[in-house]
Amino acid sequence: MTADQLQAIIAAGLTCEHLEVSGDGRHWAALVVSSEFEGLRTLARHKRVYDTLGDRIQKDEVHALSMKTYTPSEWGGK
Repeated sequence: MTADQLQAIIAAGLTCEHLEVSGDGRHWAALVVSSEFEGLRTLARHKRVYDTLGDRIQKDEVHALSMKTYTPSEWGGK
């Protein structure tokens, strides 16, 4: 899997105002800004991103994903 593929998977399942994905093919980092995170705590935001991956975690297509998740107002164009 490439960073572009992983980014497309996340973007297909979550409305993102900003999305960056980087990694080495097994270990990934994502910066996700979404209005869908409004009112959600960090754990629920991360679950929302993991939900976009479906069974790719169980199949080890995505081995590890660290995330920073923000609402648009929290992000503010950092």
